[in-house]
Amino acid sequence: MPIRTLTELTPPMTARSVVLSLLLGARPARLPGREITRTGELFGMAPSTMRAALSRMVAAGDLVSEDATYLLGARHLERQALQEVLVNPRRTPFDGQWDMVVVVVSGRDAAARGALRSTLAEHRYAELREGVWMRPANLSGHDLPPQDEVHRFATTPAEPVALVHQLWDLETWAAEARVILAALTVPGQSKERFMAAAAAVRHLRTDPALPDDLLPDNWPADELRWAYDDYRAQFAELSMREKVKPTREDT
Repeated sequence: MPIRTLTELTPPMTARSVVLSLLLGARPARLPGREITRTGELFGMAPSTMRAALSRMVAAGDLVSEDATYLLGARHLERQALQEVLVNPRRTPFDGQWDMVVVVVSGRDAAARGALRSTLAEHRYAELREGVWMRPANLSGHDLPPQDEVHRFATTPAEPVALVHQLWDLETWAAEARVILAALTVPGQSKERFMAAAAAVRHLRTDPALPDDLLPDNWPADELRWAYDDYRAQFAELSMREKVKPTREDT
């Protein structure tokens, strides 16, 4: 599979997606409006465009506005909590056992099948063949919700390394992680670095989070996580400096 560029790894950024990317990555999930509009300028978005997007998002319940500061609304706070779990999977000691999920597809409409596939992928299972999904049993806090017509089994593959490479394209995942990492670790604030941070979140959500002995050498997932955490910390520091700058009313 061809290795995608950073632009290909990041969907086009709209004013709304810039706002959500900023606030979903912020801890706590609140930023002054001037910081949000300044980030929009990196993408050529006028302050008036960003302010209009903020107003629409407040009206839609995506955001809450308090004293020229914007906070995530309730449903996006839930999304942020899920994102944190998916970006930082908790691996546990691995004893060689795998989870296998067999899906009975008869009687399910297309929407239900699609939703179930998304749920299994989100829980880091990979499809071996139609209706059969597998992964090593080495994750904590990723239990599948109860599903009708879904059967679960424990199994121990004879050739786990070969099975891993059948289920996941690890070489492409690692190569694209390094593309993101290269852009994310450039000093300073830039459009490319912001795009890399957004791409890092999406990419880390697809990290198979395999046991160490089933991973290739120099697997870059943790390095990408650390780089993303560094980016968030630097952005938070810049935002704090901006917050304490005196305004005209203070001088």
